[in-house]
Amino acid sequence: MPGAFTLGETTPAPDRRPHTATPLKRWDNERVSALTPILSSPGWELLESLQAKQATNPIPLPELGSTLRASGLDADLVVAVLTQLALRQAARSKFGPFASHMVFTRDGLEQATRLVVAARHAQRFKDCSATRVADLGCGIGSDAMAIAGLGMNVLAVDIDPDTAGAAAANLRAFEGSEVRLGDVADLDMDELASEGVDAIFADPARRTGASRGSARITDPEQWSPPLSLALGWVSTIERVGIKVAPGIAYERIPSSWHAQWVSVGGDLVEASLWSPALSPEGRGRSCLLLDEAGAAHSLSTPEGYAPNAPAARVEVAPLGAMVAEPDSAVIRSGLLGRLADEVGAGIVSDKIAYLTGDELPDSPFYDRFEVLAVTNLRAKAISAELRTRGAGSVEIKKRGADINPDNLRKTLKLGGGDEQLTVIATRVNGRHRAIICRRLATNL
Repeated sequence: MPGAFTLGETTPAPDRRPHTATPLKRWDNERVSALTPILSSPGWELLESLQAKQATNPIPLPELGSTLRASGLDADLVVAVLTQLALRQAARSKFGPFASHMVFTRDGLEQATRLVVAARHAQRFKDCSATRVADLGCGIGSDAMAIAGLGMNVLAVDIDPDTAGAAAANLRAFEGSEVRLGDVADLDMDELASEGVDAIFADPARRTGASRGSARITDPEQWSPPLSLALGWVSTIERVGIKVAPGIAYERIPSSWHAQWVSVGGDLVEASLWSPALSPEGRGRSCLLLDEAGAAHSLSTPEGYAPNAPAARVEVAPLGAMVAEPDSAVIRSGLLGRLADEVGAGIVSDKIAYLTGDELPDSPFYDRFEVLAVTNLRAKAISAELRTRGAGSVEIKKRGADINPDNLRKTLKLGGGDEQLTVIATRVNGRHRAIICRRLATNL
């Protein structure tokens, strides 16, 4: 069992030395962690036993909860166990089968780096010869786990007792890991360096937390720690990586750093900044497209391109035989212009990120659609085109058009056939239009 995680005490783990839970600033010692019931005996054994049973003979959690309460178990323990079982199930999309043996908080799971992305972070540190990485703002420890899994030592720090406790439990199998509780803004970089830390990965808190609505904090100087503070750590420890909001303004990026936007399965999941010592690709911006099968595709700004420079302008072109919807990582990284140049495309209207051309090649960086018709952006006109082509189902996409796709779908009348078509609500050369399309299969 991981053992109880409390201030100033160690966190035992199976078949290994304990973690250290060292407070870095004054805390209210009367606070009781919501994870305490399952981070100590007999809660840990109960959780693992029920997890094994759920894997072979799953029982709906409400029914399981009734059974546990009827057996006389403490109510707090039942709630804690059921919460972990539910969070583990939800976490499988990020962590796969590893989720079944991890510990989570709700905020920590929402903000945690996906395993496939954390593995990329860890490999970057490994390739740049890091030996002991400080994961500052570690959350539940997903990046720390990936780093430790590649044989590097890890110092994980978080300000929240619950998430620090989860991180300690999740790192229990790694001998070279240590978890501390405290505010990373209070850390002395010289002291960390004297302890052997030669690299930093920081994940500033960018949301208010569930108790305050979990709203996004848009100003990087209101993050915890502020972006400027995290960037300044490079003056003491040269290997620094910082996870940032995907919408970060380019002018916030230091001119010698590398910024990368990452999508997984077509979903934009993060952006990160990497100091020169962690940027073998050199300064600039890039996008990295991953899928769960392990395939990776990247696109970068030209060599020497400053990461804080504006995105290249893309020229408007007449609507061609094809329309392409670029991956969000391509758009956010400002690489739409480079992609357009590579494939010989333009955009359908000013500031609208749909590419168009007569012969767009297959590419991992966008989805292609064959243009069948263009009509007014009105339900009656769209329905007429869909009926003519025997549409049996329709997907609706929009960019630059003020419509609600669900509301539009309810008003459309299809043709009752087998065709699956796409309606793109957008602007074509500045005018609102509906492009009726057929999605093209990819062979990549």
